[in-house]
Amino acid sequence: MKIAIIGAGISGLSAGKLLKEKGFDVTIFEHNIVVGGIARTKYVNDAAYHVTGGHCFNSKYSEVLDFVFKKVMPIENWHKVQRKSHINFKSHFVSYPIEYAMKEIADFDLELATNMVKDYFDTGTEDRSNLANWFRTKFGRTLAEEYFIPYNEKIWNQKAEDMLPDWVEDKLPLPDKSGFAKALLKSNTDTMSHSSFYYPNSNNQNSFIDSLAENLNIKFDYPVNSVKRDSGKWLINDEHHFDIVINTSPLNIFPRIINDCPSVILEAASLLKYNKVTTMIWKTHGTQDTWTYYPQKDSLFHRHIHLGNFFVPQQNLSITEAVGEHSYETMVNEGEGFDYLIEPLDYHVSDHAYVVFDHNYKNSRKVVMDYIQSQDGLYTLGRFGEWEYYNMDICIKSAMRLVDEIFVNHKSKT
Repeated sequence: MKIAIIGAGISGLSAGKLLKEKGFDVTIFEHNIVVGGIARTKYVNDAAYHVTGGHCFNSKYSEVLDFVFKKVMPIENWHKVQRKSHINFKSHFVSYPIEYAMKEIADFDLELATNMVKDYFDTGTEDRSNLANWFRTKFGRTLAEEYFIPYNEKIWNQKAEDMLPDWVEDKLPLPDKSGFAKALLKSNTDTMSHSSFYYPNSNNQNSFIDSLAENLNIKFDYPVNSVKRDSGKWLINDEHHFDIVINTSPLNIFPRIINDCPSVILEAASLLKYNKVTTMIWKTHGTQDTWTYYPQKDSLFHRHIHLGNFFVPQQNLSITEAVGEHSYETMVNEGEGFDYLIEPLDYHVSDHAYVVFDHNYKNSRKVVMDYIQSQDGLYTLGRFGEWEYYNMDICIKSAMRLVDEIFVNHKSKT
């Protein structure tokens, strides 16, 4: 059976490796000249610059850890980094995640911290009608309105009332009531799987990406402009026939290249929203953090990624990140307000970076996904292919799920 994969990012490469392992004939079509998608880094001043955020790896799923460490890149080729992050909150740096920083907030504003805890215990039934209400019913009105709502409106460039909370699962540590109360008495710690993470000993995420791509048949510099049904097969660009096509390109774009795709599907796809991000890498005076978050509206940057602290030995390098497309000059001017940032080294504006969970999201995604799933031998996969807020490990896990599905279906037909 011949299988085509559109896109050589983490999802496409993972699916390709797993399918090849099961004996399928796999070809990956990549429109760039390198693999990796948004996880790909570039060298700047002999350091690996994550141009679209700071990508790192860990997982709570043992099967994902086994795949990466046993089949892609051995664990001895990685080192572990402890996440150490702070939030610039009310002009004070408090520990991330903020719900475990009640004692630190109480040190400079006891009344505010008390109201946060009191409101947390007064929360009612979970309200998922919009993101703002979800934060209020999950964390209490004070903490929601003082931190979660303004920060999320900044990073999503949307009013919280205009968004759904569908992305939050596994993205936020959610303390129980006992843990939240203890946080008022002493600083607590983040226990999520990504509170520590693995990073390649090469100090470059591309080591992992390139290992994932080893021995795969990848056609580079090959944009897929047409996918159509022809004689019971799928025809790519009127050149190559396949039994199955797996798409990892953005779900808002993919229907446009499917031959005779109905207009209702194209309309639904056009309603799917996403954000670009602009990043700049800086030489710095150094910091002990791995991330610093800036929820206040008067700061263009929503976070600083202290990339040099991913490395062994450490380097004084940080990335500043802002939602949307901003000029080089704007990023430099904003950076001049931070004393520890010394010199800008490079700059990048992404295309697709983050899926936006607005009120069109559920219906529009369902319409497009249902159509693709109704087409025999056509699949879509990954952060943008499934239009989900997937971390690297969930991209791998989703690829595993799809490959198992394809393998079972294939076995049932033979």
